[in-house]
Amino acid sequence: MYDVIVVGSRVAGASTAMLLARRGLKVLAVDQAAFPSDTLSTHQVQTPGVSRLKRWGLLDRLEAAGTPPAHRVRFDTGLATLSGSYPELDGASAVYSPRRTLLDHLLVEAARASGVEVREKYQVEELVVDAGRVKGIKGRQKGAGAAAIDAARFVIGADGKHSMVAGAVSAPVTTETAPLSFAAYTYYAGLTLDGGELYSRPGASAGAWPTNDGLTLIFVAWPASDFARVHEDLEANLLRALDQMGDLGARVRGGSRAEKIRATTDTINRIRKPFGPGWALVGDSGLVMDPITGQGISHAFQEAELLSDAVAGVVQNANDEAKALAAYARARDRHLRAMYDFTTQVASFKPNPAAQVLFPALEGRPAEIDRFFGVMTGSIHLRDYMTPANMIRLVGVGGFLRVITGQGARSKPESELAAVAS
Repeated sequence: MYDVIVVGSRVAGASTAMLLARRGLKVLAVDQAAFPSDTLSTHQVQTPGVSRLKRWGLLDRLEAAGTPPAHRVRFDTGLATLSGSYPELDGASAVYSPRRTLLDHLLVEAARASGVEVREKYQVEELVVDAGRVKGIKGRQKGAGAAAIDAARFVIGADGKHSMVAGAVSAPVTTETAPLSFAAYTYYAGLTLDGGELYSRPGASAGAWPTNDGLTLIFVAWPASDFARVHEDLEANLLRALDQMGDLGARVRGGSRAEKIRATTDTINRIRKPFGPGWALVGDSGLVMDPITGQGISHAFQEAELLSDAVAGVVQNANDEAKALAAYARARDRHLRAMYDFTTQVASFKPNPAAQVLFPALEGRPAEIDRFFGVMTGSIHLRDYMTPANMIRLVGVGGFLRVITGQGARSKPESELAAVAS
């Protein structure tokens, strides 16, 4: 019998399993995939996630595998261009954009090295439930014979936004917003970047980030309503969007596309209650948001720490299970809900009065630009930044009044009022 079975072994699952094993628990982690393997992803590990990789002893391995750091970022908003650096957080001062073939495999191997039993190419068919409590899983290796049961004190669902575990336990959905944007990304060779680049324009947002093998990750998002039009000729429309983003389009056209373009409309925004008798959810299975702000990997790492602390406390210290898991849920929402709300606003591509006033006010103020980039990565909490006192300090009383009355920047036509995108 296991202390914990983790269903799903990518960033959320492998991290949670690793941390639980490091606490001395007996852990089984299973996944349908074999590693290394790819998955649709933003790639970005924001500075809070980087600080956790450093604390876990894994950042050096990520760097040794050829993952370049982005210490600086340039954000061209259409209203202003902000260039700066990321504030340091617990020894981390850069954003990394690793290929998922690398990051997931690194985490799975770290889990194994910590004592986790990892089963790849494993299909979970159902949860084992007794008297309303989840007590294990029933499944089999792909291509194997009869299914077998594995028992555990806890089963953790880390199996993504379409989580089988969440569905099996009917995890309540507390907040949900239909897809607001759709995204496409690919990789180009022959581009030179000095850090990361972000662009926001009416009807499209884009990013360019250094990734492994000397390639540049190119990401573009459009409103969900534009999918049919854009998808008719995805490459041409991706390049057409990049042509709106300063000189990025010309630079991309001067390089060479190294891989196919990946696109998805599966950008649901959803928050579920993440626990119940014998089960818990971590990562996208419990809280998922539009990829436009690139928060998913870092949030998964944060939740892995929160949940592993709660579960280890129950198993090892006989802490009250319901109270410990409820505290995990509260901590998750306290840390992530503001970014969830911000992300759905950004993904809507609706005019953002705060952005219209704030961006021009930040231009030419290096310390304030760096602090704003800290907000975008999650190292400075959004609710602490968007206080009336701080907004008045940054944009003045008149600017703050334009924000709260929804007038935005008076000198710009409404069609140019693009929201923050990262």
